[in-house]
Amino acid sequence: MRDLIQYAIPGFVILLITEIIVTVRQQKDYYVPKDTVSSLSMGIGNVIISALAGKALVFGAFSLVYQFRLFTVDMTQWWAWVILFFAEDFSYYWFHRTSHSSRYFWASHVVHHSSMKYNLGTALRQTWTGNLSGGFIFWLWLPLFGFAPIAIMTMMSISLLYQFWIHTELINKFPKPIEFIFNTPSHHRVHHGSDLDYLDKNHAGILIIWDRMFGTFELEHHRPTYGLVTNINSHNPVRIAFHEWVAMGHDLRRARSIRAALGYIFGPPGWSHDGSRKTTKQLREKQKEITELT
Repeated sequence: MRDLIQYAIPGFVILLITEIIVTVRQQKDYYVPKDTVSSLSMGIGNVIISALAGKALVFGAFSLVYQFRLFTVDMTQWWAWVILFFAEDFSYYWFHRTSHSSRYFWASHVVHHSSMKYNLGTALRQTWTGNLSGGFIFWLWLPLFGFAPIAIMTMMSISLLYQFWIHTELINKFPKPIEFIFNTPSHHRVHHGSDLDYLDKNHAGILIIWDRMFGTFELEHHRPTYGLVTNINSHNPVRIAFHEWVAMGHDLRRARSIRAALGYIFGPPGWSHDGSRKTTKQLREKQKEITELT
């Protein structure tokens, strides 16, 4: 099965070029050539790795679990695809949320947040290690409940296709009913913000309702500062792809206990055994203390 993403590449290119032209005409600061080249390099690497090993690993895992399925869902029925749509989007939300709360998964996902710009090129800045490090485990319950592996992977691709176009600053906001239900450019700009009030918010794939339900929703009330809390300041694709894994290795070498080692691997990004770095929660608590004092 060819990935739907591969078929969509010409569309990605056309929309990207169109956005660049509009940006230049409006004299906006949305694009930096070196940053865009880095994003495209990450996207190309992701496609190559997925074609060589990533998709095969995911399909193999789904197929293995499917052999032990509790039910068999008839994917020739329209309702089966409706259920799968919600189930896949729900799975994506928890995968994405965990990718911001556990450093092990963040080490792959951080790639997507490493650009200090927000545009359609940033949408293509994808991880090289996501599937290889096991991010697909958040979807394993779907084949167990009887959804066919091909159907699951197709829905996962549809979700990624949807998320491409929301990486833009050229669209402000849609009518309130759309903004209430769906993930939009406004909601996703918040997700890419490194501002303290925006950190770890709006993890939606297609439906923003999960964030509203589980307490991670935040409205866009000012233009975000994009990038990481501590930016890597590099356009080297290899550094972008692996910098957090390398940093994790350095931290493990200075860990003095099993607890500290586990904290550096599975704890939230920013966790440190000696308090030398801060997690999002700790940063917010510190900000609250400062606000109360003033």
